[in-house]
Amino acid sequence: MFRQSLRLARKRNFGLRQLSVPPTPITLLRPYSDNQTIRDSRSPNDPAQTLSQAGSISAVIKEDHRQIEKYHDKIVNSKDHDTQRRYQNAFVWELTRHAIAEELVVYPSIETGLNNGKEIADKDREEHQVTKEQLYKFQNLTPNDSNFIPTLESLMTDLKIHIKQEEERDLVKLEEALRPTRSRDLAQQFEMTKIFTPTRSHPSAPNKPPYETIAGLMTAPLDKLGDIFRAWPDEPGPRPASGGAGR
Repeated sequence: MFRQSLRLARKRNFGLRQLSVPPTPITLLRPYSDNQTIRDSRSPNDPAQTLSQAGSISAVIKEDHRQIEKYHDKIVNSKDHDTQRRYQNAFVWELTRHAIAEELVVYPSIETGLNNGKEIADKDREEHQVTKEQLYKFQNLTPNDSNFIPTLESLMTDLKIHIKQEEERDLVKLEEALRPTRSRDLAQQFEMTKIFTPTRSHPSAPNKPPYETIAGLMTAPLDKLGDIFRAWPDEPGPRPASGGAGR
């Protein structure tokens, strides 16, 4: 029946030239390996896909770092509690997704691709664990709490050290071990993985695949449901869709 309709449409000059087959969806939340082929179900004209294909893994991670720092600055430079709350939600959302995507995609690549990769990755995971515990405390505070800003600043003090070491040492070594095409593929998988990660800190969850993958798939839907009722900054940029006034 479908073939008959297709022939009929062509006879009537509807301009139907070719039936395209959608590409195979990407295999999500798996560590990158040299033999893995990265495929994406989105359109080649999707701006998000174009961005990830154009950037290296270092570029997308540094972009996340700058976004996290921006949200931190918005919180500490505002005196309005509603604005602080909105950027608190954005900060938690951005940092949580970033950290888990690194653990699922980047750190396994460091482990297998560098001579002392396991030592580097284990150290990075330990630093992430400290950040997750601090973030868990911060996400449960309100802007009128006396510990709100001190908790955030304590978190950022440790996080800035981690970011500096990652950008100046770990990512440099990783890029040297990767061909440019592999780096872009890794960046694409990193961005895709963030879509499916939890969006709130869960410090007791595993921090290595495959158990982190399983925990993430179980936790993420609950986090995303909560995101609907949270308030978000009224500005363009990477963030979930706002559900209204929220909390």
